Amino acid sequence: MKKKTKWLRWLNIILVVYLAGALVIYFFQDYLLFHPQRMAMREKYEFKEPHKEVNVAVNGENNINIVQFMTKDSLPKGVVLYFHGNRKNIGWYAKYANNFTANGYEVWMIDYPGFGKSTGTITEKKLYEDALQLYIMARSYYAPNQIIIYGKSMGTGVAAWLASKKSAKALILETPYYSMTSLAQHYLPVYPVRSLLKYKLPTHTYISLVNAPVFIFHGTADRVIPYSNALRLSEVLHAKDQFITIEKGEHNNLNDFRQFHHALDSILQNSKKEPLRENG
Repeated sequence: MKKKTKWLRWLNIILVVYLAGALVIYFFQDYLLFHPQRMAMREKYEFKEPHKEVNVAVNGENNINIVQFMTKDSLPKGVVLYFHGNRKNIGWYAKYANNFTANGYEVWMIDYPGFGKSTGTITEKKLYEDALQLYIMARSYYAPNQIIIYGKSMGTGVAAWLASKKSAKALILETPYYSMTSLAQHYLPVYPVRSLLKYKLPTHTYISLVNAPVFIFHGTADRVIPYSNALRLSEVLHAKDQFITIEKGEHNNLNDFRQFHHALDSILQNSKKEPLRENG
């Protein structure tokens, strides 16, 4: 009888801990997924690269902060719409702007709600709406075959969504995930994350709808988004697309590899203009 009581006590403890974990995942997932660094509107970025800061007031509570990095050329080839990862703000990712400006492309980086100087409440719907706003701005200056959509880490799902809706010269994804749900299942296999997760970001679904060429970069030593998770995206790639493996590449150091720069430069310098076919 005592053994049975002790077993039941431990079962109850395990059940309570499990349910508590589920509640934390559901109610605190924004804090688990996003690690923003806020900035006051009066603060200034001290970038060496030529740039311009733009603020788009959506309404009284929502401001979209964008930094536009310029090229040294008077006539840029086009623009790269850059959707960054889940940490800090534009200031952390500005160091990558030269990858594109050196190849003649402007880079427009956007901060998500709550990141940097962008305000408002972050939701998956809001991520998509802000991405669309950035694209609409770009279309005021550039044709679709001059626009490259780029996503890094968490931003790859947002970039893939935008490319599935609007035409572009190319979609480039650095360290993407198959879907946010599949990634959460990797880390939390004992939980029904499909029901708990508010952010689905099904990158694989969006990529299958993209008309532009798709280029994916991923490292085999990535411990944040496992290589095996990203490799599943190969299932939905078309003949014109490429999955570029960086041997021993980790999540945040692909920029240190010569192979990454060689491939990226080749894409930016040699990508052909595709027939324009508007996606929706």
